[in-house]
Amino acid sequence: MKLPGPDHPISITPNPKRVTVTFQGKVVAASDRALVLQEASYPAVQYIPRADAEMAHYAKTERSSHCPYKGDASYYSLPGAGGENAVWSYETPFPAMAEIAGHLAFYPNKVEITEG
Repeated sequence: MKLPGPDHPISITPNPKRVTVTFQGKVVAASDRALVLQEASYPAVQYIPRADAEMAHYAKTERSSHCPYKGDASYYSLPGAGGENAVWSYETPFPAMAEIAGHLAFYPNKVEITEG
């Protein structure tokens, strides 16, 4: 486990705007409680509370990955072409990233994410 710091900063802030995630024309998540995670120089990622997602559209996959700063990620697919492993979640993130527990993140090249 690595801690965020000056060499690899990570910030988590509430998004004051409504975030909507659409996949193949269907809203699969919409939230006024999204968190914005900004990690080093990577693009910002919207994390949406699982309670604000239409979980009936999601299927957990066997894929997993590990981030030394956030922990182990699980993946979900959305039904339809291009939906494989479109969503990830840190179910039990490391303590420094505890705020993103119970949230989902989405690959922007697989879904449409809008704010407003």
